[in-house]
Amino acid sequence: MTPRRLIIAIDGPSGAGKGTVAREVARRLRYRHVDTGAMYRAVGWKALREGLDLDDERDVSALASRATFDLEGGHVRIDGHDVSQAIRTPEMDRAATRVARLPAVREALVRRQREMGEQGGVVMEGRDIGTVVFPEADVKIYLDAAPEERARRRAADPAHANGGGVAEVASALAAGDELDRTRAASPLKVAADAVRIDTTGVDIDGVVAQVMAIVEERGRTYSSRSR
Repeated sequence: MTPRRLIIAIDGPSGAGKGTVAREVARRLRYRHVDTGAMYRAVGWKALREGLDLDDERDVSALASRATFDLEGGHVRIDGHDVSQAIRTPEMDRAATRVARLPAVREALVRRQREMGEQGGVVMEGRDIGTVVFPEADVKIYLDAAPEERARRRAADPAHANGGGVAEVASALAAGDELDRTRAASPLKVAADAVRIDTTGVDIDGVVAQVMAIVEERGRTYSSRSR
């Protein structure tokens, strides 16, 4: 019997380790990895490139609806442009936050994300995967870490820290967290049935091992039900 290909949702705030963990879990399972945050960043990048007002919901949502996305092979492309590096900057952090709070943009991208993952065999990371995109996901993980550790991780990442110290990065993360948790459209929150993992002081291999154990247990549960 062919094992069921699961939908795995990994949510959490910036700096919790979602991206690294999701990529490694997908690699081990030979699943597709979808970074939904990269999609919002790409839309922000394209909107700026086209001279759009990032607060103009109609124009930005139209862009999100018509754009083509390619997230394969560790690259991020929008309408054929490889923006893998261009979207990993503090400016794009801010642009992504602005476009992500627009309900029509979220509606457009959620629709695209569901299309990408509806057949299973996917590890999808973001802020609202287990609560909005795939509320019936087979596995829901919520990664978190102490604010000071998240800030240290971001400060050590030149793509995001912009040369600022830990205190400056911590302040930016706190502001971003507040926007994510209080926005009207798909706020960041822990799904009721998600497994919460605190990554503070835990290396990537340790976090991946925890996630893989949950995935394997869920896979065994489905296998036994189908007999």
